[in-house]
Amino acid sequence: MNHKRTTAVVGTVLAGALALTGCTGQAAGGGDTDDSTLTIWHYENDDSAMGKAWAEAIRIFEEENPDVTVDVEKQTFEQIQKNAKIVLTGDDVPDVMEFNKGNATAGQLAAQGLLTPLTDQAAERGWDKTLTGSLATTARYDEQGLMGSGDWYGVPNYGEFVGVYYNKDMFAELGLAEPTTLDEFEDVLAAFKKEGITPLAEAGAEYPLGQLWYELVLAYGDRDLVDDYQLFANDVDFHDQAMTQATEKLDEWIDKGYIASDSAALTAEDMGVSFIDGTYPIMVSGSWWFGRLASEVQADWGQFNFPGNALHPGSSGNLWVVPANADSPSLAEEFIDITLRPEVQNVLATEGGLPVAGDPSVIDDERTRELTENFQAILDDDGLAYYPDWPVPGYYDVIVSQLQSLVNRSKTPSEVLDGLQSAYDEGKADLLDG
Repeated sequence: MNHKRTTAVVGTVLAGALALTGCTGQAAGGGDTDDSTLTIWHYENDDSAMGKAWAEAIRIFEEENPDVTVDVEKQTFEQIQKNAKIVLTGDDVPDVMEFNKGNATAGQLAAQGLLTPLTDQAAERGWDKTLTGSLATTARYDEQGLMGSGDWYGVPNYGEFVGVYYNKDMFAELGLAEPTTLDEFEDVLAAFKKEGITPLAEAGAEYPLGQLWYELVLAYGDRDLVDDYQLFANDVDFHDQAMTQATEKLDEWIDKGYIASDSAALTAEDMGVSFIDGTYPIMVSGSWWFGRLASEVQADWGQFNFPGNALHPGSSGNLWVVPANADSPSLAEEFIDITLRPEVQNVLATEGGLPVAGDPSVIDDERTRELTENFQAILDDDGLAYYPDWPVPGYYDVIVSQLQSLVNRSKTPSEVLDGLQSAYDEGKADLLDG
């Protein structure tokens, strides 16, 4: 038997591929020309939930395929993100790799013919039954590379979402309960402010403030708005009821001092540290903070979904994709299938990795189980609404800049909405005409 696993941290692989391939051109087409080696590229740390889950998937694959050599090549997120298009036009490509979801990433590679369609496999292996609704949206791309319809080009097997972290000790000192509606949430904010405590840890220089704004958009909006905004189902009027109410509500919270006046210049790291050290009692942010909070917060703390919302910022995690030039696509598809098995999904569950098909009952840690159950509640309601900067390239910087102007009091809500509308419309036109 020829059974071994190799692991390499790859920097030169990408450099060599760049020297051997051109910058343009479609993939030449792979096929099952090698049934003895499976090459996997991913960028998860060994001690992360995903890293541990992928290690279990590899172990199972090796056990079931003793004559196959598994070659695991560690990349960084930035390496793959920056160089994937060039690398995948060559012949020396992985059989399966982890890649970012969205129009400008997986969608772009799919539209350029660099990824293998997985639609038939999704039906045969039941992936389309396990991954449905908003969870499957990031797996499918049309001929223009826009997500949400067309063929399957990737398979997610974990998730992420934005929720509310709170300092239970600070809540208890004021006799405050966990809010279940937006009105109750505002009552909590007011109670802290009355005691001289700014309630919300925030960061206007990076993503957090935009995600809080989007939580409010979703509080007033519905799935139709999400489909229009994210998937271009219909035109979006930023001065409609939901976006206007959300932007005015955020402006009201800034005016009332629920958000610190200097937060426009703060980073996500600044926000996280200020919540960890107990400066602020509430932080609205992503599940990616969970592990760090679990190891660093000294106070009692918890997490709940944004009160009253049926829709939440979040999505599937990164995708497993099969390059069009892969020489072992059948082995790659088998590996992907293994990552959705209960034994692998439950590793994600116990490690706080938010499985898409896990069992929260296997989780012993109370906070990890709470996080996973909160995510499962969102999935049960088909409540993932993606992220506010996703629709068009470059929109992240636009949202940051416009909302900083709101915090700095240099723009009114109406002027902010004008700025958001203009950049969105221009980006959408470029995508659809490109």
